[in-house]
This record gives sequence, C-alpha cells and structure tokens, in this order.
Amino acid sequence: MRTFHSSPPAALVAQVAEQAARPLPEGVAPLVARVQERFGQATCAVLFYGSCLRSHDPGDGVVDLYALVDRYAAVYDRRLLRLVNAWLPPNVFYLETQDAQGRRLRAKCAVITLDDFVQGTTRWFETYLWGRFAQPCRLAYCRDEAIRMWVNDTLAGAVLALWRAALPCLPDTFEAAEGWQQALALSYGVELRPEGASRPASLLAGQEAEYRRRLAAATEALPGLSATDDEYCRDEYCRNEYCRDEYYRNAQDAAQRRRGRRAWRWRRRQGRVLHIARLMKAVLTFENGVDYVVWKLERHSGRRIPVSERLRRHPLLFGWPLLWRLLRERVLR
Repeated sequence: MRTFHSSPPAALVAQVAEQAARPLPEGVAPLVARVQERFGQATCAVLFYGSCLRSHDPGDGVVDLYALVDRYAAVYDRRLLRLVNAWLPPNVFYLETQDAQGRRLRAKCAVITLDDFVQGTTRWFETYLWGRFAQPCRLAYCRDEAIRMWVNDTLAGAVLALWRAALPCLPDTFEAAEGWQQALALSYGVELRPEGASRPASLLAGQEAEYRRRLAAATEALPGLSATDDEYCRDEYCRNEYCRDEYYRNAQDAAQRRRGRRAWRWRRRQGRVLHIARLMKAVLTFENGVDYVVWKLERHSGRRIPVSERLRRHPLLFGWPLLWRLLRERVLR
C-alpha cells in the first residue's frame, strides 16, 4: 500500500474518526452483511455515506455504500469487470436484502481497492472521491485496526484535498459554512448531475457545526488559510463564544488564484467526460441500470423520462440520444 505525502493533522483525523465510528441507522447492518457475502474475505472495509445517512432512514431510497477490497482479481471472475474497475474505478453494483421486519432494503455498492481509494481520495486530480468523502460518512465495517487507521487518515486527507483545490476560488474572507458550500459546489459542478444549485446547502443542513469543526481542525494544514476572531457572526450584537473562529482569512495570492481557477476549468472538462463514461459503465454492472439512472433523474428533476424496451436491451447503442436530450434540456447540468 502506498503512503501519504504527509500525515493529516491529528485533530482532523480524530474528528473524522469520531464521526466515522458513530452508530449506524437501523437497517444498514443487513446491507453491509450482504456486501460481505457478495465480496467475501477480500472486503477490507465498508463505508456508508450519502442521502440515506443524512436522512437517517436506509429504507428511504437507495443506500450508498463503498466496499474497499484487497484486489479486483479477488472479487471478480470476469476479466472485463477487473479491467474496467482498474481503468476507471469504482464499479457500481445493485444489492438488495431485507431487515428483521421484512422491509425491503436497497443499496448501490461501489467497489474499489483500498490502494485506489487512498490514491483517489487524497491525490487524484479529479474530484470524484475526495469531493464525496470530504463529507461525513460512517465506517460500517472494518476488518482490522490497521485498516481502520488507514481509512480514517484517508478520509481526513479528502478534507484537505477538497480545501486545497477550492481555496484559490474562495473570497478573501468567508464564514465556515459558506466556505464549505462554495467548495462543495465546485466539486459537484464537475459532474453532470440532476440536482440544482441548492444542493451544497442541503448537504450542510443540520450539520453546520460538524462542518465547522472539520474545517477548524484542517486549517493548520492549509497554507494561506487562518481563522480570525475579529468577526463573530453576522449579528453585530452577538457575542456568543461558540461563534468564534467561524470566519476565515484566505491569503491566496493572484498567481495561486489563476492556477486554481484554471485547474477547475480542466476538472470540469475532464469530469463531464469521466461522468459519462461511468454512467455507461454502470449500465453494464448495475442490475436494471437504465431504470435506476432514470429513476434518480426523475426523483431530482421532477420530470418524467420515458424508457423504451429497446433502450433497456441496448443502452450503449440507444442511450446517446437520451443523454443528448437531457443535456440540451438541462436535466443534467
């Protein structure tokens, strides 16, 4: 396994580890057991994140899981699946089970090696992993303590990766929650997604204090960023001590800002191509993949999207006209 360029601050690792170790909502455990059954002893860890984590209801929608595995060869019999997972990780699969009350539980499970997860979450140019895992998640299963330490360090590294990339695009002074919203908006703007501009704010809703603590713990590893206590909050009469250090000074110079903005322009070009490639790949690995993609688009956009049997049978051939229409009508942005 490769090592980090530098270790994240201990305070950030501790804060991320505490969040990752919190109890799971009822209903996640049967899905995690299903993941272990599917991928066997090669499963190093399972991460739970996404909308069902924020809603605390795994029965509402499709649960997002990441299975971190030893090697792709250990989980696939088909060489094609090994190749596409290594070429453009992760592969995504649909899993289903029931809880003790017989309620149907659904999950989409992304598969990636632990080594690829470490590299993608801390070093990749594209945002796909570090944009997601800079946000809070739960470590739903871990094979041993050594892997737990690796995963926690990696999650802390994702926070630093997002903020190092985002800082050149942020204003000279900002409030922590607003900074998070802008950083996440940059990350989400790289992919073709059905959600609107309010998506980053919804990710923080009810968790603002968690995100503020996360940024405070990361600040020492972010050159040019410093907390300031000369402002408390927007209420000029507020002197609540808990409002301290919510504002930050961003000392990025003009050259850093130009380089940072240019990097995001390249990420947007790259990200759209890779997102389309991942959608096409998911159609091959995801059971009823076309129906799932359309269901997700309809859920977020509120628009009805007809699906023909011809499209279901040959998505790679007949999916392109639909994709072009969704882009033209801005269902995908």
